[in-house]
Amino acid sequence: MRLGWLSRLLSNPACALCPALASTGLLPRWRSLPIIKLSRALRLALPLALVAAAAPMVAQMPEVPGKADKARVTAGTYTADAGHSLVAWKVNHFGFNDYFGLFGDVSGSLTIDLANPASSKVSVKIPVSKVVTANAGLTAHLLKPGAEGKSADFFGAAPADATFVSTSVTPGADGMSAKVTGDLTLNGVTKPVTVDATFAGAGTNPFSKAATLGFHGKATIKRSDFNIKYGLPFVSDDVTLDITAAFEKK
Repeated sequence: MRLGWLSRLLSNPACALCPALASTGLLPRWRSLPIIKLSRALRLALPLALVAAAAPMVAQMPEVPGKADKARVTAGTYTADAGHSLVAWKVNHFGFNDYFGLFGDVSGSLTIDLANPASSKVSVKIPVSKVVTANAGLTAHLLKPGAEGKSADFFGAAPADATFVSTSVTPGADGMSAKVTGDLTLNGVTKPVTVDATFAGAGTNPFSKAATLGFHGKATIKRSDFNIKYGLPFVSDDVTLDITAAFEKK
């Protein structure tokens, strides 16, 4: 069997495999080894060499800037990162399956009080007119004006922004969650809503260089409470809200 390739490999100063091969004791005597023993030695050494060669690359990988470490959180006022804050909504369709839509470009502020977490507060604005679904016809229907003398089926044309303003914050015992109760104004109606919020991560945004916090939240509302009754009960009254929000310290 020709082993010229092995000779060239082992004589190359840049050979990343050589340190691992050397650890097997193979290098000094590889030419005198029977083919079967040499093959066995290579099967042992090559996986080790590949791991050794990959180690420097792994060491060079940058760390993700955000971590779910509450010790990284600093007190103060933060502004919502509109480009990375979303409210997804889910309704059930005819009892067959769930259907999803999305509100983006969420703006607002968050005040963190580490000395008294219950005094923390949040206020956000959600542009209903920017609602998104996977179906252009449905999106158009959501924003369709009502017929003459009638209310719109859903939000209508040029709907006002929805707002949520917290009225109380109840921190969880784990220090990573909280129940945030506040007033949700949607479609001209204001109702109390409680959001189950979870701290997702904190760190410095590598682009804006701003201290950043992230949260996830869940809540359920009844759309009929906000005078959105079209299609009941075939399209569920319950609407699940799945929130992801990032806030930057200014």
